[in-house]
Amino acid sequence: MNHLKRCAQARSLLFVPGNRPERFQKAARSGADAVVLDLEDSVPAADKASARAAIEREWALLQDCDVPWVVRINPSDTAAGEDDLAWLKGLRPAPAAVMVPKAESPQVLAGVHARLDGIATLPIIESAAGYAALPSLAAAAGVLRVAVGHIDFMADTGIQCDDSESELAPLRFAVAIATRLNRLAPAIDGVTVQIDDEARLRADARRALRYGFGGKLCIHPRQVAVLHQALAPTEEELEWARRVIAADAAAEGAAVQLDGHMVDLPVVLQARRTMARAADSSSAGS
Repeated sequence: MNHLKRCAQARSLLFVPGNRPERFQKAARSGADAVVLDLEDSVPAADKASARAAIEREWALLQDCDVPWVVRINPSDTAAGEDDLAWLKGLRPAPAAVMVPKAESPQVLAGVHARLDGIATLPIIESAAGYAALPSLAAAAGVLRVAVGHIDFMADTGIQCDDSESELAPLRFAVAIATRLNRLAPAIDGVTVQIDDEARLRADARRALRYGFGGKLCIHPRQVAVLHQALAPTEEELEWARRVIAADAAAEGAAVQLDGHMVDLPVVLQARRTMARAADSSSAGS
């Protein structure tokens, strides 16, 4: 499976600061489906140039790692973002995708895609302006999948969330719909900042699934295995899916009852998606 396809199917996208090259190989060995070399939030302004240089020094060796590499640039309307794009233009081989923060303009997204010779983009929705522009952002040339940056979104809008982040339901719903309308790869949910709280990570992952998302951003290697387990169907879900598919096959396409519930095409499609999630979980990284 090529790295672009693996990036499209990635359940876990693990951030590693671009100015910490000693962590690059560790991130690659974490089991994450993709690793995001970060030039933005985790890198101080004074270290942006040295972060690019560190990535470039390690780049050839990183190609031996069996993981797709993504680079998160700085906002492209900043001096640091312009420097990132000029530098990426000469980086060979190109990364699997470029993550574009503070996405608000489809023209800017399409420009990044064109300027970097058709590289796939992963825009992050992190502001009210990004939310308003979401339909056109998701339709921009080169977009592979959309990510939610809820921490910055809350900072931009002044929204304060409860533990379930119910206030952000409209944002996640809008991302899910834009993803479907534009037939993008499944959306990516934001980070769980509580690094040592496995229960919170599992709950966040299951919420992402309920919105139809296919992955989540991670900020620590120990989150990866927990996330993968949380995103995989439970045995009970798999058993239900198997029984639905078997009942549908026996009925030869006609509606049929199972455990007192009607099984018709929408239910069968849900069962097939559950089985596909199991297949994705077992094949990820291959």
